[in-house]
Amino acid sequence: MTQTERLHQWLKNNPIDPITAWTELGIYRLSARINDLRNQGVSIQSRKKQVENRFGEICTVATYRIVE
Repeated sequence: MTQTERLHQWLKNNPIDPITAWTELGIYRLSARINDLRNQGVSIQSRKKQVENRFGEICTVATYRIVE
């Protein structure tokens, strides 16, 4: 199974963010795989959320989910 296929299966039941993509699916370039799915016609919504990094700094990351 490719990364894009694993991601598509995950998104059918759960939203995803970059940390989850890396730890659960082994996907380092989440936005590239999201782009692959969008190019295949999958409707995906992105939202920004703020998280704290290991240095205590606030960073903005995207979360993705399939739009039904």
